[in-house]
Amino acid sequence: MAIEPSGLSHASAGQVRVADAQLPRAENADQRPLTQVAVGVLLREDGQFLLTTRPEGKAYAGYWEFPGGKLESGETVAQALSRELREELGIEVTHCEPWQTECIDYPHALVQLHFYKVLAWQGELQMREGQQCAWQSLPVQVSPVLPGTWPVLEWMAQAQSSISNSAFSVDA
Repeated sequence: MAIEPSGLSHASAGQVRVADAQLPRAENADQRPLTQVAVGVLLREDGQFLLTTRPEGKAYAGYWEFPGGKLESGETVAQALSRELREELGIEVTHCEPWQTECIDYPHALVQLHFYKVLAWQGELQMREGQQCAWQSLPVQVSPVLPGTWPVLEWMAQAQSSISNSAFSVDA
């Protein structure tokens, strides 16, 4: 089941997903630095996950994504994630686990997304950057969704499908 939008495709080299391939890249696109980004997939006990909008003034403003941000010099991914979620959402991460890593080639940047499952946190959500938030389940009801978010939704759909398929009896 392919749930990727038409604007996101796989490049053959290094499993990089290309977002909005029809849009131009800089002339030296192959020399762009790889920006490291920590991304939190906040999961509630009922299985819902948190999506937030990208703030005004940033690339893809208004698109829905999982919260997070760039690693600063000397930070680990977990440290960056904790800092970003504190700055953006006003929460303190108390339990998170590394999950997956994905590389996305956007027209404006080449990013390596380090996805962490955030299973516990303290504090009430505060949208400190003027963003919106929504607890979602599959299929998501918000739009547009940032291309870098699609791989996570795909992984969740595959996991959900595996769980559903294992519930069927194989009795003959």
